[in-house]
Amino acid sequence: MLRREFIGLFGSAVAWPLIAQAQPGDRMRHIAWLGLGRADEPSPYLDSLREGLRQLGRIEGRNLTISAFWATGRDDMQAVARQVLASNPDVIVTQELMAIAMLGTQTKKPVVFGFSGDPVDGKLVQSWPRPGGNFTGMSYLAIELVGKRIELLKEWLPQMRRIAILARPQHPGVHLERQATEAVVKKLGIDSSYFPYESPSLPARDLSDLENVFQGIVRDRCDALVVFPDSAMYEIIERLAQLAIEAKLPSVSGWAPFAQKGLLMTYGPDVRELYRSLARYTDRILAGTSPADLPVEVPTKFYLAINAKAAKSMELTIPPTLVARADEVIE
Repeated sequence: MLRREFIGLFGSAVAWPLIAQAQPGDRMRHIAWLGLGRADEPSPYLDSLREGLRQLGRIEGRNLTISAFWATGRDDMQAVARQVLASNPDVIVTQELMAIAMLGTQTKKPVVFGFSGDPVDGKLVQSWPRPGGNFTGMSYLAIELVGKRIELLKEWLPQMRRIAILARPQHPGVHLERQATEAVVKKLGIDSSYFPYESPSLPARDLSDLENVFQGIVRDRCDALVVFPDSAMYEIIERLAQLAIEAKLPSVSGWAPFAQKGLLMTYGPDVRELYRSLARYTDRILAGTSPADLPVEVPTKFYLAINAKAAKSMELTIPPTLVARADEVIE
């Protein structure tokens, strides 16, 4: 399988070496992880952070402790965030929406985030190059890839004339994603219809709103579906993928787990690699660097995943050129 590396927005300016710049020493430091999920479920993102820290000499049980805290959704986010603060960590590392929860606590503790949206729109930082406060990290918004996903669909489906765009209007940065989509749609000579989805509070229990939105997509006679990814969309992705397959509507999004859960194709940041990279921020902050001076980065590694099972269900043949370029083909 092929894997491509790209230069991120600030990649050359802030590309820190994978080897720690200073020896961590033996003093015990405490990191708190604030994630979305359950403690009894595996977390590849927390595992990736741990791996990155080990590579930098931050070893659990020797000079590091990691406390993991989990929120199931919007109902308990703030309560769990307060538990994180009560544990008195040296650095807090957050997954997705949990960064917003930590912002709500008004903590002065250093916070390192992995965030799918625009951190400026989300009010996490003052600017990408100069965060200016106690929050910094990486965003996998990857605006430049929004159009690439549609181009990949067009390569697979040259007869495609109209796409549906499914997005959460409250997601920070969604307007940038939509602008990028409209630009490539115009260039390719196809039409688009925008379908906002006002998602319920996490965890999603009632998907009737999603089903109503999808009925509108079907009525609009769209040839394909583009899903803007975020953690709330991921919460409903299995049902969304099922609806797309039932309608024989090819779909594309940005994170490989969306394809692993049933969407036809994804192209975007390697999210596990992103959380491994957050170890660099954590290490620098533990060594004394202020989060205000660490620019927000974008990923430099991207991942193409194709769900062959979904393709078969929709009676689609995967072009050999896409198979050859895929990092993962899900059987």
